[in-house]
Amino acid sequence: MIRIRDAEEKDLPQILQIYNEIILNTTAVYQYQPHTLEMRQEWFQTKKQQGFPVFVAEENDKIYGLSSFGPFRAWQAYKYSVENSVYVDANCRGRGIGKLLMPPLIEAANSLGLHTIIASIDATNVASLKLHQNFGFTESAHFRQVGYKFGRWLDLKFLQLILSGPENPIES
Repeated sequence: MIRIRDAEEKDLPQILQIYNEIILNTTAVYQYQPHTLEMRQEWFQTKKQQGFPVFVAEENDKIYGLSSFGPFRAWQAYKYSVENSVYVDANCRGRGIGKLLMPPLIEAANSLGLHTIIASIDATNVASLKLHQNFGFTESAHFRQVGYKFGRWLDLKFLQLILSGPENPIES
């Protein structure tokens, strides 16, 4: 049975494998070059330092997917907004793993007093668009031809989920 848990340092090689396959074979990430283990370690440490979660879908020590969120923009007034990521192993897509990885992200965002989660999704990634819509995300923007990969221009959609927090936002 697949369980969702907090990611650990020991998961990073499998997380890297999933992420690099996505870079090389999909438009879910607008990158060209695979990442190194050192890059994933730095990414993981940054998430932990910022207090942001990283979840994995795991069964029998095999990682099938991951989810996380991080800052939407670096400026102070965006501090209640985050951008999420959900990635699933190529051999496991369509098995509902993304649906397992979303609830802990939303719960974590609520518990951190965040106000919105933004998803940046390639306009042709129907599965990811549907996944997010099933959790209440609505389209807030469609940017045309903002990326170029695999010999074609790519459109990017922003979907957004408004949360209830924070109760008492501050400007500092």
